[in-house]
Amino acid sequence: MEATQDLNERRLADAWAELQSHSNKGRPLKADAYRLAFADPEFLLRRETRGIRFQLEMLKPDLAQRELGIENTIVVFGSARVREPGIAQEHLAAAEASGNPQAIAKARALLRNARHYVQAREFARIVARYSKRCPREDQLFICTGGGPGIMEAANRGAHDEATLNVGLNISLPHEQSGNQYITPELSFKFHYFALRKMHFMMRAKALVAFPGGFGTLDELFEVITLVQCKKAKPVPIVLFGSDYWKRLINFDVLVEEGMISAEDLKLFEYVDDPQAAWDYIMRFYDLPQV
Repeated sequence: MEATQDLNERRLADAWAELQSHSNKGRPLKADAYRLAFADPEFLLRRETRGIRFQLEMLKPDLAQRELGIENTIVVFGSARVREPGIAQEHLAAAEASGNPQAIAKARALLRNARHYVQAREFARIVARYSKRCPREDQLFICTGGGPGIMEAANRGAHDEATLNVGLNISLPHEQSGNQYITPELSFKFHYFALRKMHFMMRAKALVAFPGGFGTLDELFEVITLVQCKKAKPVPIVLFGSDYWKRLINFDVLVEEGMISAEDLKLFEYVDDPQAAWDYIMRFYDLPQV
């Protein structure tokens, strides 16, 4: 049975190798009705086959994570623009040397927010250290959007502790690749935002949102909405950096105007310390000390 499977897989690989040879030899790939459907890029990229692409983008990361025992994740969101303190300091020095007021203001904000890089990295270390002492089925793995900034910091913290960690990157017009600290076998690239979001939630046992922009807000409010509407199980939702979040969003206004109930404010927790974020998650699940 295994021999038959290997033979089939070789045949599939040969079909793709034939396509690759066209590219390597500079031969244009013309539409061909006789070409195998799964090895026909023009066919797979048609509007009518979008549903198949959805299925593939759902299935590939799911199978890869299952094979490596990734069942429970702690998802860390946050800005891709945050930099570690040393790099932020270099940006400020360069801006000050230029004498450009706008560049200086931007560099000062970058340095001010560099502390969040350090905190995200430390939070991931705490999670990784705890999980290493747990049975495999109880381990929690760091998962991020796979990019730079806060995402890199969290993947880096897990990498520091030599634990598996996940990156769910997205194809964007300004091309980016997964950061260097993601476990290579768990570094995925998505085309569809919707499928990427589903993968964030499929295994998430907690969400930790560091300061970020539109993308972070989009992901945060989707999770809050799913939990509020009971379309997803309750999970700890942590807003890291209380000053930032309270200045950015006045949730009390939503209560005062009757747009949400006062109980909805209990769906998330403000924290300012990596250990406090982890302690909140532990209390939520009544996790044992190990």
